[in-house]
Amino acid sequence: MTNMADLANMSNLTKHPRYFEALKEANALSTKSIFLAGGITGCPDWQLPMAATVLERTKDLLVFNPRRANFDVKDPDAAQSQIAWEHRHLRGASAVSFWFCKDTLQPITLYELGAWSMTTKHIFVGVEPGYPREADVRIQTKLVRPYVNVVSKIEDLVKQVVDWTRS
Repeated sequence: MTNMADLANMSNLTKHPRYFEALKEANALSTKSIFLAGGITGCPDWQLPMAATVLERTKDLLVFNPRRANFDVKDPDAAQSQIAWEHRHLRGASAVSFWFCKDTLQPITLYELGAWSMTTKHIFVGVEPGYPREADVRIQTKLVRPYVNVVSKIEDLVKQVVDWTRS
């Protein structure tokens, strides 16, 4: 995966034609796309390095990143537009990848995993060791989607997504 030293170069990622950070709209959804679901508040920025690596290793995958550089969590209008953007792009994406960092519980991500697990949409799931509900995520995912391989490293999550684009 793109190492953290490359984060300085990632500031240009927002200009990449296949990268969509909230609230940038993606209108042409005829190609494969991935929504990066997972913790934002209280979590390190795992989305940007994952997006950069996936874009680097694929030819036509669109990447939807809900984490945005400027977001005022206390502004109800900002929350409304953020949630609406996520709603549209989760539904429009070909697949959703979930990453549960160990730093916070991430109840919205758990909700989204439960919701999308009950559909036919392709999902990828990763749980950082030490995540407080790791066993729950693994057990529930195995019961509903036994063919989904829940991984423990974000690099393995990236590999699953990249391999999927080649299938």
